[in-house]
Amino acid sequence: MPKAPAPDGPPPAKTGGRGWLLRLVIAFGFTQGAVSMARPAVSYRALAVGADERAIGVITAFFALLPLFAAVPLGRRTDHGRCGPLLVAGVVLISAGCALSGLAGSLAALAAWSGLMGLGHLCFVIGAQSIVARRSAPAEQDRNFGHFTVGASLGQLAGPAAAGLTVSGQGDTLARTSGLALLLAAAAAAVAFTALWRVEPPARATARDRTAARVPVHRILRARGVPGGMFISLAVLSATDILTAYLPVLGEARGIPPAVIGALLSLRAAATIACRLVITPMLRRVGRTVLLTGTCLLGGVLCAAIALPVPVWGLAPLLAALGFCLGVGQPLSMTTVVRAAPEAARSTALALRLTGNRLGQVAAPAGAGVIAGVAGTGAPFLMLGALLVGAAALGPRRTG
Repeated sequence: MPKAPAPDGPPPAKTGGRGWLLRLVIAFGFTQGAVSMARPAVSYRALAVGADERAIGVITAFFALLPLFAAVPLGRRTDHGRCGPLLVAGVVLISAGCALSGLAGSLAALAAWSGLMGLGHLCFVIGAQSIVARRSAPAEQDRNFGHFTVGASLGQLAGPAAAGLTVSGQGDTLARTSGLALLLAAAAAAVAFTALWRVEPPARATARDRTAARVPVHRILRARGVPGGMFISLAVLSATDILTAYLPVLGEARGIPPAVIGALLSLRAAATIACRLVITPMLRRVGRTVLLTGTCLLGGVLCAAIALPVPVWGLAPLLAALGFCLGVGQPLSMTTVVRAAPEAARSTALALRLTGNRLGQVAAPAGAGVIAGVAGTGAPFLMLGALLVGAAALGPRRTG
């Protein structure tokens, strides 16, 4: 009896066993930890070189500038190709950006190498998110994306604490210790190589893979759920980004030591981990729309409260509650975008989501820098509060 012809397309993803997901979470933890350690260290190094609030905003925005233009082309490539090379390129670029930032002696160099670090982070995240989307059955997506983002939260937990313990002093001492923190971040990123084996299954190219038509960007953006998911993700990531970059500035203005600022940022990340570990039962209990709306709204109020003259002991529970609220938006927006996008363009849809994130990471820090220079170091947190409240009002309505 003759054999049936092989199907014209890649074999279905195997969802049994999650060793690949654990390795991906570990690799993401090290890369995100390196970035989360580097970003406050870059802010401190810039302050040591003579930066003011506006310059900090510009340097922070450069982290997202190159990724803003590269996300969609990288997503297109990943839709019909392998993701592993992007993971490797991401680790290399993050490590190089951290190391070169640690050696930089000018604000222009810090901005350039921060951009290189941001491009590496984008490469890694696009590749990793695409692997999770491909290897997860529909019923597993919320759980797997939630567990995947635990890697980011682990990095955000360890990175700022490590930076706070390494960075100290003023003037030349601050420049030296912040440079050391950036070199240690480069080494941490390189450790991610040890966890990248077999996170992507072997695949064979097919005629359909090579000739598949590209889904137009405007069709992806018109899909119900994609715009709302993008806006929620932008708001939540902008809040996390400004917290990481501007809490050190707020600490300097209020006389809070770097070690305490690092501990507060790590507390925020720990609360985000706790949220993502229980995201599945929360979804079952209250539903996606209520969960997204409630956490964005409460997060906006808490973020704005940071601008008040709150003592350090009051900042700790405030940031813990804020971290829990911010833990919902990212994994649910990933699932929303993956489910809404055409099947042949899921990686491109995730890349568009990241483009929106990076647009927010360019505009929010630049706007925060201008606002901080005019209205004080607490003003950027008021801006973020308004953005999260806007996400609560508009985002869930457009996710369906």
